This record gives sequence, C-alpha cells and structure tokens, in this order.
Amino acid sequence: MAERRMRSGLIGELSAEFAGTMILILFGCGVVAQVAAGGALTDPPGGLGDHDSIAWAWGLGVTLGVYVAARLSGAHLNPAVTLALAAFRGFSWSKVAPYALAQTAGAFVAALLVRWNYSEALAKADPGHTVKTQTVFSTLPANGNPALPVHEWGAFRDQVIGTAILLLLIMAVTDMLNTPPGANLGPFITGLIVVAIGMAWGTNAGYAINPARDFGPRLASFITGYDGAWRDQYGNLYFWVPIVGPLVGGLLGAGLYKGLVGRFLPTPVPEPAGRAPASKD
Repeated sequence: MAERRMRSGLIGELSAEFAGTMILILFGCGVVAQVAAGGALTDPPGGLGDHDSIAWAWGLGVTLGVYVAARLSGAHLNPAVTLALAAFRGFSWSKVAPYALAQTAGAFVAALLVRWNYSEALAKADPGHTVKTQTVFSTLPANGNPALPVHEWGAFRDQVIGTAILLLLIMAVTDMLNTPPGANLGPFITGLIVVAIGMAWGTNAGYAINPARDFGPRLASFITGYDGAWRDQYGNLYFWVPIVGPLVGGLLGAGLYKGLVGRFLPTPVPEPAGRAPASKD
C-alpha cells in the first residue's frame, strides 16, 4: 500500500510538471508565433508585437505555469532547475530524469498545439519552414540573424551565464532562511526574473535557459516540416547548446548562491523539547 501511494505521488508530480510546462510553452511559443509569423504579414511588418511583448509573455507563461504545478511538484518546469535542486537542495536524484521527461513532454505537446493553430500563418510567412520562423519553436544563435556574428560557442557561453543568473535568483527567492516573497508571490517574482533575463540576455541565443523549453518544441517542429531544426543558420549542429549550456549554468548559479549567500544565513535554533519558547521581552 505504501509503495502504491509513493507511485501515485510521483505520477501526480509528473502530471503537474507536464501541465505546468505545457502552459509555459503555450504562452511562450504562442507569442513568438504571433510576432514572427503574424507580424510578418502586417503592413508595415511587425505590427503584432516586438521583443518586449515576447519577454513579457514568456515571463507570464512561467508565472502561470508555476501556479498550475507548484502544490504538487514544486513547479520546476525546467530540467536545469530540477538538476540544481537535486545537487543543492536535497531533491531526490531518482526523480531528476522522470521530471525532465515530463517537462519535455509538456513542452512538446504545447509546441504541437502552437504549430497547429498557427499553421496557416506560418505557411504564408515562411513557405519553406526555414530559420525565418524556426525561432517560433526553438532558439538559434543571434535569433537566426546571420548579420550578427554569434556562433554556437558564443551561444553556449550565453546560455551558461543566463541560466546561472536564473538559478542564483530562484535559489534566493525560494530560500526560507533569506527573505522570500510572501503571500504566494513566488511565482510572480519568478516570472519577473524571466522577463528581466529576456530583456537583458536575449540577443546572443534567444534565452532558452531551459533544456525542455528548447528540445520539446524543436522536436515538434522537426516532425511537422522544419527539416533543419537541429542545425543553426550556419549549418552547424546546434540543438545541444540549449541543453548542455543551461544544465551547466544552472549548477553554477545554484552553487554560487550557496557559496556566496546561503552558507552565511543564520539557521533557526530549535527550542529544547518540552520547553516554552523564550520571551521576546
């Protein structure tokens, strides 16, 4: 019976991770589709949004996804977060791979829905399904712009730094020994972190900062007509960059928080058993 409850608990956690990540990608890929595909068909082009609208929608997608999943799973929604929490917060290592698979599956299904819903606009804006609209689903160096000379190693550096910032801040706002946001505002603050990263660190590699966010939609785009989904605009094999970079950066950022801040925070001293709490007077 205990084993059954344990398995049922994990199933619930994975279901929550799937649903939360799906919500994240529905808003994230959806807004990029609106800007990249729909905006290309307006006169003048780009009339349906810009970089700021993309950053805000991604941040709101994170906020809403966290609210969906937080009670059951903690709402990691990102394998880099899951890995970092296992390394530095005592999260079960046995759950790391299942969480990552559930997150990737949620991102994959959401991307298929975006691809289906925007199929007419994408076909009109980019009949060949090229890098012009590949950024709707997955990231590219310099957002697919060959005029900006950023290649895979520059993008890898960018992903390490961006995800390190993300995890350092997530560790800070979720640390009960620090000054975490109250009144259930944690998801909102986490969303603002993603907005800020998008506005400050979006040019070099499109701020994937999440292996599931990139690989799931990239796979969805590949099986629905984007034959070059695994490569960048220069023809280099690129899909590994937004997977490995965030995993490395997440560990780095979480480690920096623990080394620079977490280890210096005072820990509560438990009262001796059977003794009333000391008076504050």
